[in-house]
Amino acid sequence: MASEPCFDTVLGISSMRYIGGKSLLLDKINGVVSNCSKSIETVVDLFSGSGVVATNFKKQGYRVFANDALRFSYAIIRGTLPLNKPPIFLGLGFNPFDCLNNLTIDYDAVAESRSFILRNYSPYGDCSRMYFQCDNALRLDYARVAIEQWRCEEKITEDEYYYLLCSLILATPSISNITGTYGAYLKHWDSRTYNPLRLEPPTIIDNGAENIVYCRDANELAKTIQADLAYIDPPYNGRQYLPNYHILETLARYDYPIIKGVTGMREYSKEKSIYCNRIKALAGFDDLFSKLDVRYILVSYNTEGLITKEEMSELLKKHGKAKTFQLFEFDYRRYKNKIPNNTEGLKELLFFIER
Repeated sequence: MASEPCFDTVLGISSMRYIGGKSLLLDKINGVVSNCSKSIETVVDLFSGSGVVATNFKKQGYRVFANDALRFSYAIIRGTLPLNKPPIFLGLGFNPFDCLNNLTIDYDAVAESRSFILRNYSPYGDCSRMYFQCDNALRLDYARVAIEQWRCEEKITEDEYYYLLCSLILATPSISNITGTYGAYLKHWDSRTYNPLRLEPPTIIDNGAENIVYCRDANELAKTIQADLAYIDPPYNGRQYLPNYHILETLARYDYPIIKGVTGMREYSKEKSIYCNRIKALAGFDDLFSKLDVRYILVSYNTEGLITKEEMSELLKKHGKAKTFQLFEFDYRRYKNKIPNNTEGLKELLFFIER
């Protein structure tokens, strides 16, 4: 997860800018796995993010365990990866996408308990934040409340709940007034914000396997899962993820958090990743590698990372067969402010070793 957003297109749905997204690296990852390992059937992706790599592994036919500690990432992956066929929503008796895409906006009927996004992230009432046009903010609220209500009334299954929530979260960036992440909003309205929110059914890949998704601390989860290959793509630098996606996290939880500051940030001090701190990251990797019950380890990292190439190499050799260690370096194409640019000397790194 590098220092600037990179587009990740998840299952053909509208792309979202996810920091360090690996869409451009999938062929390289597939090549390393196929050339360096044997008899791979199960893969665990411990820092799944947008889910693009976990989905890629599923598409390759592997059974996949995926994990991310952030709730919005979990919702995206949970809504697609475990499913081998699209839901049919028998309990609802109607197409929820038609319903949610044709909501009637009625400001006279707005209730405070059903309009958190409208009241806090659009220029409505006393709020001046410009993350969403008011109509779209209310559409987000209406859709989120409806999905939760259908779940509480047991009109939809857990698979259907997360399928809809995944669609809602993936649709949100296409109407957001941002350059890439939610760390700040634009001071003028981008043209896309005038388009009405529209949810699309996520594409489902059938690999014939039971794929499982977790929302846990990666180091704790590592103690409980056995797989052939562990793919590890943690944060690279001091930039925490939750502040950059705080609105998507709130949309996933819809927990009416206390927010503060110009951007309406939710509290996240208890949810900071140790991998965004150099000292803690070194100990964290050491602990993680020691706990993994896998045959192979594949780590994605970056030459701008807190941990040096040499340090990562030595850590992996400590926990694996040194003679099987391989390091692959690729030019990294960074996205910034919608304009791709190549930074001289910046490399994406793939570390591979057998335990």
